[in-house]
Amino acid sequence: MNSSKPKVLNLLAGKPLLQHVYETASKIEHRAIYVVYGCGGEEVRATFKDESKITWIKQDEQLGTGHAVKQALPKLSKTDDILVLYGDVPLINQTSLMKLITAAAKSRFSLLTAYFDEPYGYGRIIRDNNNNIISIIEEKDATDIQKEITEVNAGFMVIKADLLNEWVNSLENKNKQTEYYLTDIVGIAVKNNVKVSSVLAESTIEVQGINTRAQLSEAERYYQVVQAYELMDKGVGISDPSRFDLRGELQVGRDIEIDVNVVMEGKIRLGNNVSVAPNCVIKNSQIGNNVKIFANSVVENSIIGNDCHIGPFARIRPDSILDDHVHIGNFVEVKKSSLGKRTKANHLSYIGDSEVGSGTNIGAGVITCNYDGANKHKTIIGDNVFVGSDSQLIAPIKIHDGSTIAAGATITKDVDSDSLAISRVDQKSIPSWNRPKKK
Repeated sequence: MNSSKPKVLNLLAGKPLLQHVYETASKIEHRAIYVVYGCGGEEVRATFKDESKITWIKQDEQLGTGHAVKQALPKLSKTDDILVLYGDVPLINQTSLMKLITAAAKSRFSLLTAYFDEPYGYGRIIRDNNNNIISIIEEKDATDIQKEITEVNAGFMVIKADLLNEWVNSLENKNKQTEYYLTDIVGIAVKNNVKVSSVLAESTIEVQGINTRAQLSEAERYYQVVQAYELMDKGVGISDPSRFDLRGELQVGRDIEIDVNVVMEGKIRLGNNVSVAPNCVIKNSQIGNNVKIFANSVVENSIIGNDCHIGPFARIRPDSILDDHVHIGNFVEVKKSSLGKRTKANHLSYIGDSEVGSGTNIGAGVITCNYDGANKHKTIIGDNVFVGSDSQLIAPIKIHDGSTIAAGATITKDVDSDSLAISRVDQKSIPSWNRPKKK
């Protein structure tokens, strides 16, 4: 990966690779989850510090997959069925895992396999004339003929704990890597007349290990396209599934239209008849019914009421609440503020740390000056207020209901209800003015 970050912490759809594996494993009932970690493991543990279901087991030396599993054996009951997963294979399907568990219930040992047109890097499945699995040959130990085999070991297996304990402890490292291969227990099983049941993976992509940036990119796009089609099955219109990104959870209403290059992160809820134009980003937000989000807009950690218009080129920053029928236009930024029903700020304004009532109009170029260089202060604007263009409201300040702020004003004191506030230098006109000339 050419990264200082532990591989399993690289992100796919906004979550670490290991998080995907953990979430899939968590869906299988009655399973304790053990994670064996080595290089960079403390960073991995810190990332998952809130996951109380995980038991962490440290592998001090990285001596192979067999050695890694051996570290966990003292924690396991010998009557258990052990499901072995890999933290860098994030797209593993729960369906495939359940088939593995079912197969192992009969044979005591099941193995997930897949067919790859280009199987380079994977252990090859060796079968006898009766199509029984007799061994797995790793890439670096395979002959040229064996390398032509396209059925590969996907790595995932289910095995009775008593067998696993006995066979792992008998592994040897007589190979080119001088490592203890977990896959060698297949040959041991054959010698002990234990049939290895094979289960074919639902798809090749689900068993794709992530070892390069290119593989991570491929997995990301596959994952996003799958999510896009699942949303379309629910009735969501997505202009181009190959240019859609969901990095979290999305609840949807009816008749939603999502244009290209839209990124959604965290937990999001979209109401009915919502349209999202190109190049928008929505994070951890609730969007009401009949909302139009125009191109190149950002909504983050906010609540948007019904019938609102946002953008284009608008930014709704965290902890903002827009009531119904609010319009936020181009190049308007709203931060930690609430705006009442039918309030409009149509262009080129900053509204920060503010409470704005209903039916208020914020003109072009208006700034709520909320920061004095040390502390943030609040601006309160009442109902049916008109704030003229290019005005500055110096917080803390309160603009009462029905008042008018003249264009170009700098307001430093509270403004009474139904009054006009104006602060301008008197305009002068000098006749016969001689414009300066270049020397």
